[in-house]
Amino acid sequence: MNSYITIRKAPGKWSVRAGGAVLGETSNALELTEGEYPPVIYFPREDIAMAFLDKTEQNTHCPHKGDASYFSIVTKSKTIENAAWSYEAPKGDVERIANHLAFYASSEVAVEQL
Repeated sequence: MNSYITIRKAPGKWSVRAGGAVLGETSNALELTEGEYPPVIYFPREDIAMAFLDKTEQNTHCPHKGDASYFSIVTKSKTIENAAWSYEAPKGDVERIANHLAFYASSEVAVEQL
């Protein structure tokens, strides 16, 4: 594996919430650490309520992970634009994050260990 990026099973149970709703909980999250950046928690798609997410037109490219697709979170009161991302076809070294989503933690989106 690329020594710049490490992926391990995230310890414990994790939750993501937005707009007063729990979007997902999992004991199968992955923790990805890239260089000096803080670790990012990736949730398996099967543990996320995908009905709250709408795929957007935004895409970005990472030379280490590949192309990312973005999703907005639709709550009862608002839409939180491009609040989650996924690598649909990650590069071989990080293929474990396929079928996973990561979320930008903010005042509107909480990613927390339970």
